[in-house]
Amino acid sequence: MGNGAKAASKRERNAKDSNTGGKSQLKSNLAAKTLICKNCKQDWQGTTNKTTLEQHVSSRHPKLKYEDCFDN
Repeated sequence: MGNGAKAASKRERNAKDSNTGGKSQLKSNLAAKTLICKNCKQDWQGTTNKTTLEQHVSSRHPKLKYEDCFDN
């Protein structure tokens, strides 16, 4: 048995042992979007810094204050 066959059989064994599925973070990223603008309903992850949110308010809603768009 050559090295190629050994590697293939090892991949098959490991695939049977681990039924973890994909390694996508899409679902967890969607769940982490906890900051929502009250006016336009755009959402951000909870780790977004305040300067980014202030920039959103000044560019999208220039007549409103930060407090009018976000609770935090």
